[in-house]
Amino acid sequence: MASHRRPKQPSRTRVTVLTATAAAAVALSSQAAQAAPKPSKEDVKAKVDKLYEEAEQATEKYNGAKAKQDKLKEQVDDLQDKVARGQEDLNKLRDGLGSMATAQYRSGGIDPSVQLLLSSDPDEYLDKASTLDQLSGKQAVALKQIGDKQRTLKQQRAEATTKLQDLAETRKSLGEKKKDIQGKLAKAQALLNTLTAQERQALAEKEERANRSNDRVDLGDDVPESQRAAAALAAAKTKIGSPYVWGATGPSSFDCSGLTSWAYAQAGVQLPRTSQEQANAGTHLGQGQLKPGDLVLFYGDLHHIGLYAGNGQVLHAPKPGANVRYESINNMPFMYGVRV
Repeated sequence: MASHRRPKQPSRTRVTVLTATAAAAVALSSQAAQAAPKPSKEDVKAKVDKLYEEAEQATEKYNGAKAKQDKLKEQVDDLQDKVARGQEDLNKLRDGLGSMATAQYRSGGIDPSVQLLLSSDPDEYLDKASTLDQLSGKQAVALKQIGDKQRTLKQQRAEATTKLQDLAETRKSLGEKKKDIQGKLAKAQALLNTLTAQERQALAEKEERANRSNDRVDLGDDVPESQRAAAALAAAKTKIGSPYVWGATGPSSFDCSGLTSWAYAQAGVQLPRTSQEQANAGTHLGQGQLKPGDLVLFYGDLHHIGLYAGNGQVLHAPKPGANVRYESINNMPFMYGVRV
C-alpha cells in the first residue's frame, strides 16, 4: 500500500538564510549599479567625437570604393559597346565573304581550261579570269580580317567579364563600408541620447557657436601662390554653412574630400576623390610653407583634408552634425600640405 507523506517543510533557519542571501544579492546589485555612474557630458562628447572620426575614416574608404565602381562601370559600358560594334562589323565581313564566294561559284562552275576552249571570245574570258583571281585575293584579305576581328572580340569579351566581376566585388565592398559608416553614426547617436535634453542642448549650442565663428575669423594677409588656388579657395568660401554629409561632393552638402575636390573643380582642376589620393596631387609642404588655397592633410592615415585659408586657419567640412567652416589648423594632428 502506497505511503502518502506530506513533503517536509523547510526549517525556519533555512528560510532565514535564503532570505538573507537574496537580500544581500539585491544589495550588491544595487551597489554595483551605484558604482557605475552615468558618463558625464564630456565623456559622451569624447566618445562621440571618436566615433565621428572613425566614421570619417570609413567614409574615405567608401569614397575610394565608389570612385572605383564608377570607373569600372564606365569601362564595362565602353567594352560592351566595343563588343557590340565589333560583332556588327564581323557580321558585315562574313556577309561580304559570302557574296564573293557565291559570285565565284557561279562563274567558276566549269573547269577554266574547258571554258577557254568553248569561249567564243577568248579575250573576254581572260578578262573574267583576271577578275576571279582578284576576287580570290579579296577573299584572302576578308578571311584575315574576320580572323583578326574574332580574336579582338574574344579578348574584349574576356576583359568585359573580368571587369564585371571586379564591379560586383566593388559593389559588395561598397555596401559593407556604407553599413560600417551607418553603424558608427548610429552608435554616436545612441550615446548622445543618453544625455539629458539640457546636456544635448548645451552641446548643440557649442557646435552652433563654432559654426558662427566664421564671421570673426582673421585670415591675415597671405596671398595664394596661383590663380587656381585662389579660385578654389574662393569657391569653397561660398559653401560656408553647408552641412557635412558623408559621401557628398556638393553643391549643397559635402564631406571633407568632397569639398576640396568640388572647390578645385571650380578652378578647372580635377582632383582624385579621396583625401589619401589628393595627398599626392601636388608638391608636399611643411606647415610654415602653406599659402591660402593649399590642401592640408590631417591624421596619420590622411583621412581628413581641408583648404588652408591663411593665418593658421583651415576651411573644411569637419564632421557629421557640423557645417563647412573655418577652424584652427592646430585642432587636428597636421601631417603636411599639398600645393596643386
